[in-house]
Amino acid sequence: MSFDVGNSAEFCLLPKDMQKLDDLFHKLKIKKEKFMGYQVNHAFDYSELYRFLGFSINNVGDPFMESNYGVNTKEFEREVLDFFADLMHIRKEDFWGYVTNGGTAGNMFSLYLARELYPDGMVYFSKDTHYSIPKSVRVCNMEYRIIDSQPNGEIDYLDLEKQLQENRNRPAIIVANIGTTMTGAVDKVSKIHQILESNSLKKFHIHCDAAMGGMLLPFLEDAPQFDFRLPISSMAISGHKMIGAPVPCGIVLTKKELVQRIEKPIEYIVAVDNTLSGSRNGLSPLFLWYAVKKLGNKGFKALAKRSVRNANYALSKFKEIGWDAWINPNANVVVLKRPSEELVKKWQLAVYGEIAHIYAMGHVSEKMIDEFVSDLQKTA
Repeated sequence: MSFDVGNSAEFCLLPKDMQKLDDLFHKLKIKKEKFMGYQVNHAFDYSELYRFLGFSINNVGDPFMESNYGVNTKEFEREVLDFFADLMHIRKEDFWGYVTNGGTAGNMFSLYLARELYPDGMVYFSKDTHYSIPKSVRVCNMEYRIIDSQPNGEIDYLDLEKQLQENRNRPAIIVANIGTTMTGAVDKVSKIHQILESNSLKKFHIHCDAAMGGMLLPFLEDAPQFDFRLPISSMAISGHKMIGAPVPCGIVLTKKELVQRIEKPIEYIVAVDNTLSGSRNGLSPLFLWYAVKKLGNKGFKALAKRSVRNANYALSKFKEIGWDAWINPNANVVVLKRPSEELVKKWQLAVYGEIAHIYAMGHVSEKMIDEFVSDLQKTA
């Protein structure tokens, strides 16, 4: 591929610049081999899609409406959204959503939507909630209350009820964590709704931050329910986490009736734009479409089960060497006593106070786990 600026021979990278790219490629390959601390699956192959890098693909505006910007992948985006609508048990005629650039964008859109529905609403989320939530409520200028967490990272339901009762005259906007970042804890949506009902709170918006759990729990037996069969209003799921993608991406789902409140026609693109970002990466829906079509429910179920199995394998190995560690039910993240800073850097671990964690994502093998445990044992 070349840039069309006339004499192409005049415009090319210098040898030192090419070397810099080669060095980066080598560095990333090495880092990928020791990547265990974050919720990203590096086991993917989208080489069949490389030819689409020759287009400036922009899915501007509503994915369910075509625009004058014809270089888009909206048809593929809609198929991706249909897959997630089925997975989350909301009828196609009742839902709306779009492919975002990650979980934060989905969370912010959902809180913005809740604010438009309930301008005087109070937002509630736990101490273990992802940092994108407090950031989003500040951006949206929403009042909020931070709820205590249980030791495993799950929301403290007693404190939630106490805070709801203290603000019972205001609509409740509640963020439920479907897999917290550090411990993989799941806030039980059915229990949250029960609290709302028992306190006669009729005006509420439950948002599920399912960045991690959204592509894990649906494929595990006996996992807690969190989808649209319960009275939730919105959900955000990451695409680059369990599925894996070369760029951050995600999905936001909500009810069509709620989105109609914020619709605004944009004349020069001949479309409605309900999204936060306007212009949207059209390659991400293509990556997700490819993965959904190639793996399907059967493939994702196998991936989810292998991830949980490898997490439990890691837990057993930590116990063998006497290293403090534990795991939440239905989680693929192992929480462990914080290792040395040398190992934190080497294995790219996320740390919080005295703890760290490893995520048994698709690329994390038993061999990688054994190597990490061997490093731990040398410092025990």
